[in-house]
Amino acid sequence: MNTKPFAHNSSVAILHGAGYVGRELISLVTGHPDLELAAVTSRTFAGQPLCTVHPGLRGAVDLDFTAPDALDLSGIDALLVAAEHGQSMHVIPDLLADGFGGPIVDLSADFRFQDPAVYPEWFGTEHAAPDLLEDAVYGLPEVTVPPPTDAQLVANPGCFATGLTLALAPLAAQDVPLTAHVTALTGASGSGARPSSTTHFPDRDGNVRAYKVLAHQHVPEVHQTVGDDVQIEFVPASGPWTRGIWGAVQVAWPAPLDGDAVAAWFDDAYGDASCVRVYDHTLPEMQPTVGTPFADIGWQVQGQTLVVGFALDNLRKGAASQAIQNLNLLLGLPDAAGLLPQGAAVAA
Repeated sequence: MNTKPFAHNSSVAILHGAGYVGRELISLVTGHPDLELAAVTSRTFAGQPLCTVHPGLRGAVDLDFTAPDALDLSGIDALLVAAEHGQSMHVIPDLLADGFGGPIVDLSADFRFQDPAVYPEWFGTEHAAPDLLEDAVYGLPEVTVPPPTDAQLVANPGCFATGLTLALAPLAAQDVPLTAHVTALTGASGSGARPSSTTHFPDRDGNVRAYKVLAHQHVPEVHQTVGDDVQIEFVPASGPWTRGIWGAVQVAWPAPLDGDAVAAWFDDAYGDASCVRVYDHTLPEMQPTVGTPFADIGWQVQGQTLVVGFALDNLRKGAASQAIQNLNLLLGLPDAAGLLPQGAAVAA
């Protein structure tokens, strides 16, 4: 239970908000009853209206992009940083050195790992601010214990990592060494707004392509949370749609499984979770999660074989709405504040 007083009308700035995730953050912050959007930065589009890049915001948000070096931090209560991987490790130390004392949620991979050795191995770069890694909190609200309420810097999880961790955490809690064979597909928006050959429509439409087979950078992120007793064999693939992730985890359990027992594992893990929906004895579909803050988790058992499916919107629960969950917790709000329809219950 969060004991902080609720922080109403907190002023929020979004840094590097010209991409797909930035668009989602803008929409969520402006629709949030307890947040006010003060600024959105972009080096490329500074001085231009947000709708220049995000035309869906025309008539809804009357704000221009601010140059990053022109951002006035006075009066800003919190920051959401949507910079590309490798940028936040330079941006955030400067913000802290300038005296910013409010909560920061970073959506890149730059502060997800406490071990700086992970960065040259998996991201090909030395970390520019390794002294900050120990203070950063990994923010998967349904799994992180305790939830990120008292940190200043929270690292928002990756999209695949969110689905994989939510699927595997109830299994890892049983303290049984296991191997998880995973195949998961993501839409084109997972590659970001910058065009590339892998997101070019004629090549992607009607096609499925595996990439980073057994070598995806979200695997060590999942291990950091669920532990090394869970061996993960992960095959990611790109799917012919714009947004959404669907995946399946197959595990050979050391003994026959009882469906009621498995149901209890997931109920214990997510029975009170605002943004995780559990489907017993069936695997979830992707489409019902698109445009929502939910991760859908489902499972089926046959003998000693357990299959756990997961589905989520890579731009929402896999990025922007999860960042809002983390920011809510840092501000003393219920984690799902501003994410569910008005009148829907949110857990304090």
